[in-house]
Amino acid sequence: MPVTEPTDAAPVSQTAQLYDNLRAAILTLDIAPGERISERGLEARFHASRTPVRAALSRLEREGLILHEGRSWTVTPIDLDEIASLAELRGVLEPAAARLAVARAEPEAVAAVRAHLDALRPTADQQAGIRMGSTFHLDLAALGGNRFVTDAVADALTRLERTRWIEVRTPEARDAAWQEHSDILDAVQRGDADEAARLVAAHVAGTNDRLLGFIAQERRRLRGAGMAIVGAPERLAAGAAEG
Repeated sequence: MPVTEPTDAAPVSQTAQLYDNLRAAILTLDIAPGERISERGLEARFHASRTPVRAALSRLEREGLILHEGRSWTVTPIDLDEIASLAELRGVLEPAAARLAVARAEPEAVAAVRAHLDALRPTADQQAGIRMGSTFHLDLAALGGNRFVTDAVADALTRLERTRWIEVRTPEARDAAWQEHSDILDAVQRGDADEAARLVAAHVAGTNDRLLGFIAQERRRLRGAGMAIVGAPERLAAGAAEG
């Protein structure tokens, strides 16, 4: 009888599946910001063994979605200061990415982004709206051909993804976001770098203002639902004034 060599394919597969499931639970707020989680609890919840659980937790910690405190883990709270800092980063980075796209992208590549954007036009599905936003910003960054810029945009979007579920909570918000994305891409296709950069900057700032405005209005209810919100309260006051 042939001897079957041991393989680590099953553990690797289990780790990837657990990571995907746990990440989705955090990003969709099924596991709330500030909630404590334990390795044993995750083993029971996801029917996984300890090694894949620890590997998934370590990966999520590197992404900034959870914190390791001693022997316990906590889902990273919604941090108003981090949201503001990421808005500043994106306000510098993404207009520069749009200028690179105008300067470097081939017409066929821009047309492919247009087709991708059109295919993700908002539906009643909120998750599709989140996917549309993330995909567009990554596609736009990739047009510039600088992987470090694309990676930086991807990291910022990952850290903001939980709050972006809040920002595009209505069909009207998703439609408005899609139209802003479309206008940005129109400017890229025309070769108008100044307009593309201006529209991206306005889009990032508007998204941030709407998000902070909503959190300001709903902070008590969000906290009542178990969501931890930290950071300077004046951030919310500014967001509410803009919203």
